[in-house]
Amino acid sequence: MLGDKNRARELARKAKVPVVPGSEGLIEDEAEAVRVAHEIGFPVLIKATAGGGGKGMRVAANDLALKSALAQARTEAQAAFGNAGVYLEKYIERPRHVEVQMLADQHGNVVHLYERDCSTQRRHQKLIEESPAPNLKESTRSGICKAAVRLIKQAGYTNAGTVEFLVDAQGNFYFIEVNARIQVEHPVSEMVTGIDLIKSQIAVAAGEPLPFRQSDIKCRGAAIECRINAENPKRQFQPSPGRIESMIVPGGMGVRFDSHAYAGYMVPPNYDSMIGKLIVHQPTRDEAIRTMRRSLDELVIEGIKTTVPFHQEVLQHSDFVKGLVDTNFVERTFL
Repeated sequence: MLGDKNRARELARKAKVPVVPGSEGLIEDEAEAVRVAHEIGFPVLIKATAGGGGKGMRVAANDLALKSALAQARTEAQAAFGNAGVYLEKYIERPRHVEVQMLADQHGNVVHLYERDCSTQRRHQKLIEESPAPNLKESTRSGICKAAVRLIKQAGYTNAGTVEFLVDAQGNFYFIEVNARIQVEHPVSEMVTGIDLIKSQIAVAAGEPLPFRQSDIKCRGAAIECRINAENPKRQFQPSPGRIESMIVPGGMGVRFDSHAYAGYMVPPNYDSMIGKLIVHQPTRDEAIRTMRRSLDELVIEGIKTTVPFHQEVLQHSDFVKGLVDTNFVERTFL
């Protein structure tokens, strides 16, 4: 139920979780799309119900653009997911992307591991994630986490999962989807809570009860993750497959590097371009930023192009340092 975005929205409404205004179900034809768009107001976002990774998503600002984008989104969704179903949402301009890490066992126990800010993204692909979310009102933080718990309980969901929200400039939050799986950015939640999510996920799948309650989980310090991709940021993030000639990984207190790559590894052109995740954890966000800058400077990957120079630029940018990033920040600033 939660893997299907449209059904997940219906569950969210039942759980009294705010959702972005949009269609009540899947869009059947152009006429219905136009009618819904005029009801909620342009611009609108077309989303694939089985989507992920930004595929099957299009923004439309008027009737003509909507009709064209609808066909494109359906074609892309069918090719990517084998499901051409799409629905419409009000397009919230310059939102923040905040998500809540969840764990739920087979005995009715549901906990959250606080929130992550994933607003630094390109084409709906997350590039940098951090926890806790900077400059978030405590009332908003608490509201988002409680809403995520309500939704997971409403669905009767078990295992690890992530409930994702958009947060507007006024601090209002809206449910967008559930990732019914472990996510790339899960290490930042592990670092601030000290809980091994993969170990917990396996234990839950084996039928074991969670060994902790919500009151046992504390958010300590600040963690940041940079996704290191085999891409050339100077050429519109063009893929850069090939042989890694040498690789030197940073270390030190609070520094973690998760990767399958090594010197001599061939990065293939066929799959996702991510070759590693650089994660830091420090007592404060300012310290985490400084540690990440140092770690990026020390990370050496030769033989291919990577996104390390892009991350170095972002970590130096005043908006990122101040925690003023929204989902359009990268396109607006670097592209």
